[in-house]
Amino acid sequence: MNRREILEKADEFISASRDEIYGDPARNHERIAEMWSAILGIDVKAEEVALCMIAVKMSRLCQTPQHEDSWVDIAGYAALGGEIADEFFQAVDQMKDKGGV
Repeated sequence: MNRREILEKADEFISASRDEIYGDPARNHERIAEMWSAILGIDVKAEEVALCMIAVKMSRLCQTPQHEDSWVDIAGYAALGGEIADEFFQAVDQMKDKGGV
């Protein structure tokens, strides 16, 4: 699988069809963060969920580097994590503009 195929497959995985099954990805990551926060006793952010899931996939690749799905999943989690972080920082900037932060 080449880089374009990896990115195209990752795009399929994070597309609207997955939203129908799992709901909005940002909300899903927020829900996971809330659960991990309760379990771990620390504050976990939604974008950190994406980073941790990337770490899981990286660990698996250390054992089986030829496993294409893990490479695809990393690309997908990176895209979702970047989107979630961007939305968060846009919201912070808007609050700053309004004098709230």
